[in-house]
Amino acid sequence: MAEEPMPAGIKRDDTNAYNEDSIQVLEGLQAVRKRPGMYIGDPSTNGLNQCIWEVVDNAIDEALAGYCDTIDIAINEDNSITVYDNGRGIPVAIHTSEGKPTVEVVMTVLHAGGKFDSKSYKVSGGLHGVGVSCVNAVSRWLEVEVCRDNKRYRIRFERGKTTEPLSEIGTSEHTGTVIRFKPDYEIFGENTIFDFKSIAARLRELSFLNKGVRINFEDHREEGKAEVFYHADGLSGFVKYLNRGKEALHPKIIHFDLHDPESDTDVELALQWNDGYDERLLGFANNIRTRDGGTHLEGFKVALTRVFNTYARNNNLLGKDKAPSGEDLREGLTAIVSVKMGDPKFSGQTKDKLINSEVSGVVQNLFGNALAQHLEETPAIAKGLVRKALMAQQARAAARKARELVRKDRKGLLGASNMPDKLRDCESRQVDETELFLVEGDSAGGSAKVGSDARVQAILPLRGKLLNVEKARIDKVLAHNEIANMVQAFGCGIGEEFNLAGLRYGKIVIMTDADVDGSHIRTLLLTFFFRQMLPLIENGHIFVAQPPLYKVSRGKKSEYVFNEGKLEVWITDLGLQDAVLLDRHSGIEREISGHSLRELVETLSEFDHHDHVLALKGLTLEEYLQLRDHNDVLPLYRVTVGEVDRYCYTEEDAQDLVRDIRARVEASVAAEEGTSVSDHPGYEILEFTERGHVERSLDKLRMMGFNPEFLFDTSSDRVDPFVLSDNKERTVLTSLRPIPAVIRLYGQRGLDIQRYKGLGEMNPEQLWETTMDPERRALVQVTLSDGIEAEQVFSTLMGSDVSIRRDFIERYALSVAKKLDI
Repeated sequence: MAEEPMPAGIKRDDTNAYNEDSIQVLEGLQAVRKRPGMYIGDPSTNGLNQCIWEVVDNAIDEALAGYCDTIDIAINEDNSITVYDNGRGIPVAIHTSEGKPTVEVVMTVLHAGGKFDSKSYKVSGGLHGVGVSCVNAVSRWLEVEVCRDNKRYRIRFERGKTTEPLSEIGTSEHTGTVIRFKPDYEIFGENTIFDFKSIAARLRELSFLNKGVRINFEDHREEGKAEVFYHADGLSGFVKYLNRGKEALHPKIIHFDLHDPESDTDVELALQWNDGYDERLLGFANNIRTRDGGTHLEGFKVALTRVFNTYARNNNLLGKDKAPSGEDLREGLTAIVSVKMGDPKFSGQTKDKLINSEVSGVVQNLFGNALAQHLEETPAIAKGLVRKALMAQQARAAARKARELVRKDRKGLLGASNMPDKLRDCESRQVDETELFLVEGDSAGGSAKVGSDARVQAILPLRGKLLNVEKARIDKVLAHNEIANMVQAFGCGIGEEFNLAGLRYGKIVIMTDADVDGSHIRTLLLTFFFRQMLPLIENGHIFVAQPPLYKVSRGKKSEYVFNEGKLEVWITDLGLQDAVLLDRHSGIEREISGHSLRELVETLSEFDHHDHVLALKGLTLEEYLQLRDHNDVLPLYRVTVGEVDRYCYTEEDAQDLVRDIRARVEASVAAEEGTSVSDHPGYEILEFTERGHVERSLDKLRMMGFNPEFLFDTSSDRVDPFVLSDNKERTVLTSLRPIPAVIRLYGQRGLDIQRYKGLGEMNPEQLWETTMDPERRALVQVTLSDGIEAEQVFSTLMGSDVSIRRDFIERYALSVAKKLDI
């Protein structure tokens, strides 16, 4: 058949021919590097942390199998990750079918793992066999050390390929696996910096889900930054943790540990109602957090609604009311549902949703029967919870009526006639370019209206303090005038009728004063968004404006400075310009200036930070340095028994001391009839995790030629050991610590520093150029990296429990002492 001619106007391009050469076959881990999103999730968002979870999940699987009770995770100074577990250690013998060490097979072959049968792992989170090999594929380098069979082995990879074959590097009395890896910038781009808080949040979850497993987490990038997670009470402890700051409606947490022999599925649940109005329901499958829910949560909800309504009808609690809905029954509920099974199925490699259809029935049956029995055994609590649900039902009906007052149809929302009177709307209707500024007060709102770009920037002034929605039901929320104005302006509804598609502005910007009142209003607004319009945060629509804190002028030149840290750096730079340090502490005079003096000032500033961190542990820097032993080593632990402190310089010394304390207590109990261990004083161990950072700062000082003893005034007989001067002033110093402060004093000379307390102090032109101009402003996007931690913060700071808020303030008062603006 003759080839048909190409249509007019189209020319064939044979250079892009689609033939056999167009088909690429990606072998092994090449596919992962080519399409990482299919295996670890989006590299630009959650994919980075997913690498950690793939490794940690394997360690947790060892714990589930009963072989591991300690897991150590560390973020190293170069942003690499180390994960250690004291499990059995990855097998190292030659794999029968692959002909190379098993550990190498595990790290380089997709779908190679010990999770495909039930012999090695009855329950596991890593079932696809692609997890740790995918981490290897997307890492710049990865190293594995294995301890087993009294030997220690090591193997190294780069971008998924073996670069150092497995070798025996020593002996070991223990078993376990250490995996170190560094994410590859070719895969993750600039997104290779791990976030301590988001990792800590997941590790905290794992410690609750696996009671008795100790998880140590340390961040070597910042001194003193470490967490230890260990919980003996499991899910009950998790619920108690989540409910901090709220008043429980029944003191004893409802806990069920159930098993279905037919499907060999374990179902563990813990639940407690509090006096709040929000529902907190978390689901886990084989320790994996199912953020998008799944069949286990569906079964829980169905069973909860059915059992409670059956109980209410059987006990004549409904009267003329109709049965409350599941949403009404779950108001104020904090619950955790954890299932463990042999073959969980998830919606993807990132395991955000459980899809095993049979699990819903298993949870309904097991939980429904257990809950029904519990309600019969605790009638006072059961009746109280039904009454609470009926009150929630009434409030929800009132909220529907209140919503009618702010609900508008789509056409009305886009017109100005139905908008709040105080709203100065923008001209554009293109959501991707429009911005709404929520401005504190009518005065600042007036300046913002004059100084803004009316085409794309809308202004809504807010009067007074917003309602604290943490303590209010939805009907009260909607009745509040300022909230009603915002809901009306946003256009996306609220509560049951929230619809992100109706949003009228791409950016909603909180713009408040930089004083305490402004911070309070900003917190109230964030509480409102978190509790009532969470999708706005999750989809990146909420921003916080950053008005400048200072206007710094020298002569005719002025500059805006947005925070205390930048101001301090700027002043230090000015002070260093002509500064010279005359050092004669060693008997030989030398002058230090320029880069060398800057380096010294930066190092001495590190000691200010060390001093601040140590103060949280009850020591000054000087006291800590005086604790050095005869080998000039700083203590690593402080062990307190009663009112006596003992300092240990190695981990072995601390373990020996603790063993000695326990032995003496046990001996005393044996010698004194009628006493128990609780009758004797216990002990507390505090680790100086900042020791390494202090030692590095001391080493820097020594390399610059300074003896650390001159950090403090030694009352030496030397005359004027240090003289700091510039072209206008000369300062004699007897120690090194004051040098940064004196440099800042030099830098402040001739400066006029104006501190802005409120937006109203700026005229429209200043407000535009500092806070609203897209070319120059600094907006901070509000994101949600740790929903559980955010829940805790809002409950603590905005909830009704005064005691927990007082404890929070007392605990962190010293941390904010230098930043508090009163």
